[in-house]
Amino acid sequence: MNYANLKKSDTKVWNIIKAEMARQSDELEMIASENYVSPAVLEAMATVLTNKYSEGYPGKRYYGGNQIIDNIETLAIERAKKLFKAEHVNVQPLSGSPANAAVYMAFLKPGDKVLGLKLDHGGHLSHGHPVNFSGMLYNFVQYEVDKKTGKINMEAVKKLAKKEKPKMIVAGYSAYSREIEWNKFRKIADQVGAFLFADIAHTAGLIVAGLLKNPVPICDVVSTTTHKTLRGPRGAIIMCKEKYAKQIDRSVFPGMQGGPHDHITAAKAVAFGEALKPSFKKYAAQIIKNCQTLAAELQKLGYQIISGGSDNHLIVVNLANQGLTGREAEKALEQVGISVNRSTIPNDPNPPMNPSGIRLGTPALTSRGMGISEVKKIAQLINWTIKNRGNKSQLKKIKSQITSLCKKFPVPGINK
Repeated sequence: MNYANLKKSDTKVWNIIKAEMARQSDELEMIASENYVSPAVLEAMATVLTNKYSEGYPGKRYYGGNQIIDNIETLAIERAKKLFKAEHVNVQPLSGSPANAAVYMAFLKPGDKVLGLKLDHGGHLSHGHPVNFSGMLYNFVQYEVDKKTGKINMEAVKKLAKKEKPKMIVAGYSAYSREIEWNKFRKIADQVGAFLFADIAHTAGLIVAGLLKNPVPICDVVSTTTHKTLRGPRGAIIMCKEKYAKQIDRSVFPGMQGGPHDHITAAKAVAFGEALKPSFKKYAAQIIKNCQTLAAELQKLGYQIISGGSDNHLIVVNLANQGLTGREAEKALEQVGISVNRSTIPNDPNPPMNPSGIRLGTPALTSRGMGISEVKKIAQLINWTIKNRGNKSQLKKIKSQITSLCKKFPVPGINK
């Protein structure tokens, strides 16, 4: 994309965008929830489909002139069904939290009891935290990871579920690095008469590649964002059993949203098409190899990895033995051009804004074409930065190395 009209019509906006393009090109993106879309996905987002208003669903719109929009939404649905082996898919949710809100609205009433993973143990804000709508509207009881292993103890989950008898059990995580035992969750949900809801926002790309187990045929309802490991535009989808299709669709529209963003629906369709190709499986496999390499290298350097490793695209590093907090590490790494995010650890003694850990992910590095050797070097650079935080001359040298590395692996879709 050459952005010729934008450059000409609004210099201020263009200069800001150009600066962000340079930042992305010259720095390492290691935030687990971020990735780079393909040029094709980027182009689909910048189309005239944004001009259309299309409340409703294909064949049942509240506005005229939607016959072509119906085609793109239907295509996105068909591709998503094929990818996830889903009976029903709604591709309209605008983002992950609104998708989760729509799921709750479809299956629950305010005050209903829900079982979800605690936020500082790897859960997500929209699965019961008191400051979030989910915690305000629903009665959440929260399970934790095991203190010794850092993994979910399914026997403990079963015991808590039998005691509390929730109407819904949520298996959804934003900082959990291990494979999920979906069948065990299904069995527990059936034993207590609960709906089973999986939020696979982080791992969707790894699931469709066949590298992690697919919960869609097992659970009653599944949500996912379309960015992260799926490498699509910012947005979300909801998948469910056919018998729940009407209540999910009603919950999304008119329950939660008005008209969908049709240009984003087109970009979702493109991303789903890319994920159906054999090359995507190779890409997803490399994400996991890179993440496991990162964990192993940091462990060699004396860093504590929560749960001892990773089965997916992310790790959480406990920095307590390094003499700094997650916020301090985030700021130090930002200075040299490595983006990470501070993260709580299980039973964190520190507050959420200045927690004990950082979360690291490999999807974006892998999208740039980086492999094992680059990840090993990056682990060394992370350690070097943390050990030399506050040493301006050393940080300058590290930043120079990162810039040189980035030049060898251009970001897809960015032409500086």
